[in-house]
Amino acid sequence: MAGILAWFWNERFWLPHNVTWADLKNTEEATFPQAEDLYLAFPLAFCIFMVRLLFERFIAKPCAIALNIQANGPQIAQPNAILEKVFTAITKHPDEKRLEGLSKQLDWDVRSIQRWFRQRRNQEKPSTLTRFCESMWRFSFYLYVFTYGVRFLKKTPWLWNTRHCWYNYPYQPLTTDLHYYYILELSFYWSLMFSQFTDIKRKDFGIMFLHHLVSIFLITFSYVNNMARVGTLVLCLHDSADALLEAAKMANYAKFQKICDLLFVMFAMVFITTRLGIFPLWLAREGCGYVGSEAAESCLPFLDPV
Repeated sequence: MAGILAWFWNERFWLPHNVTWADLKNTEEATFPQAEDLYLAFPLAFCIFMVRLLFERFIAKPCAIALNIQANGPQIAQPNAILEKVFTAITKHPDEKRLEGLSKQLDWDVRSIQRWFRQRRNQEKPSTLTRFCESMWRFSFYLYVFTYGVRFLKKTPWLWNTRHCWYNYPYQPLTTDLHYYYILELSFYWSLMFSQFTDIKRKDFGIMFLHHLVSIFLITFSYVNNMARVGTLVLCLHDSADALLEAAKMANYAKFQKICDLLFVMFAMVFITTRLGIFPLWLAREGCGYVGSEAAESCLPFLDPV
């Protein structure tokens, strides 16, 4: 096990040449990011999850009701033990052969069985009110963390000149604001991981699980090898579009179609500009171009294509 850990944390991969992990230990003169700092993300993620439950119940739900968003779910399929067993244990989309067999077994016509399976599948979909509450929570968090990121970054030199992300790398001290920003973002993604297993499962469960896992990986290891400066720029760029997307969803659930269309157009413009323009053409290329031979190799693991 020790050999595997030594191979994984190989300094030649994670750090520039002639730099060791011992060089990045905290001293009386400077504080650097430490791996053990990230343990704080787990209790904070639980707190964020609990705040979400309270927010959705006491803030988002009353707002949804005020907008005449109903909690009524889809039509409930009539109880049937045989069909329920097929649905839960075998398939949610029976083929023609299985439908015919069930039709003979239950003395139902095929169309009635198809209707039952359709209603049963719809039962697993969250109601419009549930989706609105979830989007309002995400909108509120993304808006807060993006606002915090902008307020924090506008006081830093690396927002205006990305070469400051690499000056004296990796001997860049950790500030309180930067530490809070990173831990908050990491905790939020951990909370999303937790909530996926308690929320109603959706079709994109696997894709979103992988997305959250990759995000946690990138945030974690960019912090550990002290690429936090460029990391804050990436986080802020990505958060800029997310609040607009959640706002568009809220408008759609409230049936404000014109507002929804406008917000979605704004989201698309910001998304394309930041993730397909600013990120690859300015932040990633300029950063790696400046770093050159040694630190450029170190920054490659952080280039997020998502």
